[in-house]
This record gives sequence, structure tokens and C-alpha cells, in this order.
Amino acid sequence: MDELNDILRRYFGHSDFRSGQREIIEHILDGRDVLSVMPTGAGKSVCYQIPALMTEGITLVISPLISLMSDQVNSLIQNGISAAYINSTLTPAQYETALSRAAEGKYKLIYAAPERLTAPSFIRFARSADIKLIAVDEAHCVSQWGQDFRPSYLNIAEFANTLPSRPITAAFTATATQAVRQDIIKMLRLKDPFCVTTGFDRKNLYFAVLQPDGKLAEVKRLTEEAGGAAGIIYCNTRKNVELVSEYLCSVGIPCTRYHAGLSDTERRKNQEDFLYDRVRVIAATNAFGMGIDKPDVAFVIHFNMPKDLESYYQEAGRAGRDGSEAVCTLLFSRQDIRTNKFLIENSNDEPSDPAAAAALRQRELKRLSVMVGYCTTTGCLRQYILDYFGESGSQSCTKCSNCAAGFSEEDVTVEAQKILSCVFRLHQRGLSMGTRTVAQILRGSAAKRIKQFKLDELSTYGIMKDADMIRIRTITQALLDGGYLAQGQYETVVLTAKAKEILFNGQRFTVRFKGKADTAAKRSFTPCGEDEELFAKLRELRSSFARKAGVPAYIIFGDATLHDMCAKQPRDREEFLAVSGVGRKKADRYGEEFTKVIREHIEGKT
Repeated sequence: MDELNDILRRYFGHSDFRSGQREIIEHILDGRDVLSVMPTGAGKSVCYQIPALMTEGITLVISPLISLMSDQVNSLIQNGISAAYINSTLTPAQYETALSRAAEGKYKLIYAAPERLTAPSFIRFARSADIKLIAVDEAHCVSQWGQDFRPSYLNIAEFANTLPSRPITAAFTATATQAVRQDIIKMLRLKDPFCVTTGFDRKNLYFAVLQPDGKLAEVKRLTEEAGGAAGIIYCNTRKNVELVSEYLCSVGIPCTRYHAGLSDTERRKNQEDFLYDRVRVIAATNAFGMGIDKPDVAFVIHFNMPKDLESYYQEAGRAGRDGSEAVCTLLFSRQDIRTNKFLIENSNDEPSDPAAAAALRQRELKRLSVMVGYCTTTGCLRQYILDYFGESGSQSCTKCSNCAAGFSEEDVTVEAQKILSCVFRLHQRGLSMGTRTVAQILRGSAAKRIKQFKLDELSTYGIMKDADMIRIRTITQALLDGGYLAQGQYETVVLTAKAKEILFNGQRFTVRFKGKADTAAKRSFTPCGEDEELFAKLRELRSSFARKAGVPAYIIFGDATLHDMCAKQPRDREEFLAVSGVGRKKADRYGEEFTKVIREHIEGKT
């Protein structure tokens, strides 16, 4: 076993590196800057933690959220590695103590928020400390063309260059298009970086897009079918967070909440309730989750469509971080498009330069269009994501709702003619309406708006009363995609010159319709053949250690490690060391108690 594998085994309890990890570590140890794009759960942290252990001096980790710092530092301490974080949760006295101990070389890794880099006291410390490596987590935040631009990230390059000796800089992200990758290199001033993209595909995740009649009922169904597994439900507004959490609690599913409208105290409590497994489900805005290391999240539901695919993939990626099967479901409605357009066009975070503001708005609208395409595509959802990030793959994954359902192609020429005729009749009256109203006219709806504009007097009123709304709107969207209809002001639809080809020139029109498939409960929560009684005992023992240490249970051992214990059933320390995720420090600290429970369980069954 070489030195790198020995350290991996000794401290982290793994026998083999994952894809890309060894190459990144070796280039950092050779003194070269690095840009790494690795999917969530692929082990980015090991790529800078092992170099920190193998070199003199300090590794400074720039991280955007306090929750990530706390989790990472607690995990490192559990593994026998000295580390600390410096952030706003520390009192002035704790802050000064941490800096003093860091200056004395007591820590191998120090985690800090990018805002800290401009604090005079931190700058004084950094200029006198021996900082050998700067690891930038969530590096896409440096690019204003990315989905989560943070101006404070622009301070990183200048901070590094003002140090007595410029440290190696290693940038890590899970979601970055080619343009954002180039921006990271430029804005962080990486010098001839070793660039590696290990792939964006999360093979353990099942992707689904649903258009349910009732979103709340669908959330209840999906949550119930996940059993007692942990899950996150993302909502686009505080109001929807309250709606979802109150509804689930009312139907007997405990659910906490997280959004910016809550007090700091309640947000912290609710987040800890979720992390410490006191509540298994949380409804939250996108302010929750970035940097959350909870590895056993089994499902992520998006109650609303995010405004871009980068944000969606990052948020969905909170699921299955331990490598277990997990489900990511997006509940789509056309109202989500209107809400996101409103948020983009009324953003208060505009640059002072009007031209730059307009360019940024156009980029965001373009990304929104890509997100809508994901929700409406008739192709493989996984491949749609991979294509966006520039990665090729199979056109059928068998692990998304589109591939599982399959599609049938139908000739819908007559229905298309009816839809186009309805839009034409509206035009004759000097009116233009959105797709929902057009569908209501065709189905013969008695809605107030129909009566208000006397749309029930149109010749096309009720001529598709036997078709459901989703079918009509699917065909309408296909007509928009094909250029037979165009989007007018306020998302109304208008005819184009091309429409006459279907209306008058005999052109046939076909649409692919999704079949039916069970898109829930795709995760196998228990490995085949596992001793569930033993797993429950190990989980309870883990919880007791976690309570004593005041940390989430996964900091002691993740579920994947407990599953491996059930499979290998180690009876002594040496066998315990063979369990994935058990390093020497944890074997010394927990091995005797865990192997005792396993021995007693085995003996009790004989």
C-alpha cells in the first residue's frame, strides 16, 4: 500500500480512491493549482484534506456556509485530524482564541467564509501564518454568470496574492458549465491549473418530473412512500414553505421548515432537528441545503420549478450523498414559469451598469428556458442534464420518469387545428390569451374569466370537452416549440405564418405523449438480505454516541458504514477496521462497543 492509500485508509477508512481523487491530490502535492468539477457526494473534501495532512503548514478552506464548516470540522476531529472554523458563530473571545491557536500551528485545516478575508485581524493572522494551500469550495460562486454569484468570492484571488508566498489554489465545484469554468480560472487567477471533470452523472439518483393536479396531495404520497426516510422539500417562496409544512403536519407527517422569514434561533433549531434526525422531513427555500453534508437524504422534492438547471441539480444533489439509491422529483406547473420570470425581471441585485444588468437578465431568462425544457422534454431527463453540462452519455438511462414511462407518438392534427382555430377566433375579436385560458375555452369551462370576456360565444368553445387540460397544453406547447404559435406579451399565444400549414395546407402534426409509470419509491431503503434488527441496534448505538458528542449521527458513522457493518459483521478491532468508513481513530473510539453489539446479536440468534 502506498502512502496516499495508507492515509486514506488510516484517517477516512476507505481502501480505494474514487474517480479523480488521486490525480487531484497528486497535482496539489506537486505544487500545481487545480480546478475540479466533481458531482455532489463524489468526495471533493478528501482532495484537499489529504494534501493538508501530507504537507507542512496550514490549509485554508474557503466555504460559503457555516453549516458546512461545522460538519466538516466535526468530521475531521472524529477522524483524529486537528481543524477549526472561523465564522460569525464564534464570540469575540472564541474568535481570538481560534486565531491564536491557528497561529501556533495547532490546526492542519482552517475553514473560513470568504467575507472573513477582508477582516483586518484575519489578514494579520494570514500574513504571519504558513498557509500552503487555499481550497475554494463551491467555486462557481465566483462567477456572476453562474447560478449563485457571491461578490465576496472576488476577494479570494487578491487575498492570496497579498500573502508573503502565494499558496497553491485548488477550486472545487459540482455544477459549472464550460463558460463558468473559464470564469473560475480567470477570477481566482489560477496558474496553469490541472483541470479535471470526473463527470456530472449521479447514477444513484432517480429523476422524475410530474404535473399533478394537486401538488400537496402528491407531496403527501411521495413522502409516505419514502417511509421514515429523510427528505427535503424545496419551495420557491416562504408562503409555500409554510403551506407544505403545515399541510404535512396536519396529515400526520412531522415536517419542520426553513426560510429567511424565521428568526435565527428558529432556523438553527429547525435545521438541527433535521440534521439530528429528530424530524425526518423539512420544507425549505433554496437558502437551506448548500453545504449540508447529511448523507442519508433519501428524497428531494421540488414543490416549484427552480429558475435554472444548475440550481436544480445542486439542490437535487442533496439526495443520496452516501451513494444509496435516492429519488429527485420535480412537481411542475406553468405558474412556476411566470413566478420565475417575475423574480428575474424584478431582481433587486442588479449591477449598477444598466447594460450589465440587461445582459445578466437575458442570461437568467435563457437559463430559465433551459429549465422549462427539462420539465417538458420527451427525452431522457438524465441525458438532458448531462447534455447541458457538456457530457455525453446514453440516450436512455432507465432511471428517470421519462425513460421508465416510455412515450407513444400520436397524430394530433385535428386537435392541433382546433387549438390554432381557437387562437385565431380570439384574434378576430382583438384578444390574445394564455395557454390555460385557451385550454379552458376548448374544454367548455364555466370559469369567471370565460364569462367575463364572453368567450363561451366562440365557435371553438367546448369543441375539446373530452380532452384533459394536460393533453391540450402538451399539444399547445408542441405547437409553440414547432413555431406554429408564438409567445406574445404577458405569455399570451398568437398565430404565426407557419400555422396555415396545419390549418389549410394539409400538414400532419404529431406529438410524443408520456406513458404511465410509478415514479415514487424507487429507492431501496434496505440492502437486499440485510439484517434489519442488527441495523436498528447499530443505529441506536450510533445515536447514543452522537448525543454524548453533541453532533449529528452521521458524523459518527454514515448509514452506508452501518450497512457495511451489517454485511461484514466484524467481531474484533481488526475486522472492524475493514468496514468502509472506519479509520483507526474511530476504531479506537467506537470499535469495542460496536463489535460487542454485533457479537451479542449473532450469539442471540444461534
